[in-house]
Formats: sequence, C-alpha cells, structure tokens
Amino acid sequence: MSGKGLNDDGTIAREGALSRVPAAFAPVVAASRTRITETFGTRLHSAYLYGSIPRGTAVPGVSDLDLLLALHDEPTETDRVDARAIETALDRHFAQIDGVGILLSDARTLLSALERHDGGFFVACLCTPLLGDDLAGQLPRYRPTSLLARETNGDLPLVLPRWRTRAVEATTEAGRKALSRVVGRRTVRTAFTLVMPRWGGWTSDLGESAELFGRYYPERVEQIRVAAATGRTPTAGPAVLSMLIDQLGPWLAAEYTAVHGEKAPRP
Repeated sequence: MSGKGLNDDGTIAREGALSRVPAAFAPVVAASRTRITETFGTRLHSAYLYGSIPRGTAVPGVSDLDLLLALHDEPTETDRVDARAIETALDRHFAQIDGVGILLSDARTLLSALERHDGGFFVACLCTPLLGDDLAGQLPRYRPTSLLARETNGDLPLVLPRWRTRAVEATTEAGRKALSRVVGRRTVRTAFTLVMPRWGGWTSDLGESAELFGRYYPERVEQIRVAAATGRTPTAGPAVLSMLIDQLGPWLAAEYTAVHGEKAPRP
C-alpha cells in the first residue's frame, strides 16, 4: 500500500483489519460479535467494524465503537430498538470505549447503483468484516475521483439545517458534546474529500485530513484544525459549534458544490 492509502494499481486500499484491533479493545469486539449474533440471528446478512478500532489507532477511554449491520431486509423499528439496546449494553460494560454507534442498512441498498459511491464505498474501503459474507466482493475498486467526493460528502447543504436544529435542542453538556463530535468529524471529512482528487489519495485520519486540506485552502486551515480537534475531543462550548455550523459550514458547502456538484438525491 502506498503512503496515500492506495493499492499498487491506484485504487483505494481497505483501511482496517481485525489484526489491527488493539489488545485493549479485543474483548469489546468479541462481545459485540456475540450480542449481534444473539440479537439479529438470521436477519443479519453481515456486520462490520469501522473507525479507529479496526484501524489500530483507538485510545482506551477516549475512542468509540462504530459498527455497521447489513440486514437481509430493510431495517424496521424493532431492529433500531435492538441496535440501541446493544449500544447501551456495550457502552455500560466496557470502560475502554466512550460510546457505541450502530448503523443499520440492508444488503440490497448497499449494493445498489445509487449507493455505489457512498454506502458501497463505505463498506468496501472503510469497513472491516466482522460477521457474515463480506459485501465488498460484489463492489468495484474505487479511486479518489470527483464522483466519489460528490457522492460521499456532497450533501452538506442538506445537513447544515439539521445541525442547527440539533444545536438549539442540545440543552445539556452531554448533548452538545455528542453533537460537536459529529459536526467536527463530518466537517473534516468533507473538507478532505473536497481536495481528495487533487491530492490523489485517501485517509481517514482527522489530523492528516485537516493538514492536507490546508495545502489547498490555507486561509481556512485554522478552522479545520479546530474541527479536527473537536472530532477527537468533543466540547460543550457553543462558540465552537457556532463557528463550525454557521461560519465554516456554509462556505464549505458552497465551495464543495462549486467543485464537485451535489450528491444524487435520496428518496
């Protein structure tokens, strides 16, 4: 693999592996495998880890556990309740993780033409197989193109109003911290994919993403560094959220649309 996260043929390499899971998180991964199997049974097509744990960069007591479950059928409200129960149980039992997030989808959607360069890319390159048959075998190899940029993060204009609503409704310190983590991470990822085709590679590291963005937009690099720091260590301070959502966000959304266009509409 190259220093730009690419395979020898120039396609984006899968970034995680079970062999990279730090020893401190091995019991968490084992427990998640057991709980998912017991809860979802034959409804489950496959399950995946993503984020810092399978990349091998997780920090005990700081990092969260991220999971994607691909079901045979479209997720139901019962499935969502079951997923939240697993999130709560794992988060309470393991001190080495700070939160659990489970994404639910279905295999048909992840393999669809509409999701080919969004959900499909996510599975094929950013997710590590945990259970079931890996969907990556039915997906293409991906390159750092403008199409990939548009379909992964080209919907920021739609996301910003939802963040503003959540910021108003986040009346507790915990709520503001949770939102700031989401906003910080997504802002950095959008900033990175804005410049990804020009740089010609892939990274999920927040710090590296911020610095790569800064090569092309030095006038905005300090704001993106704040976003990266917030994504790693969330803050309850309203000033940071305001800067990210009301100042940096609108500029980034407009620049992204100008460079890559808007993401294909979803139903």
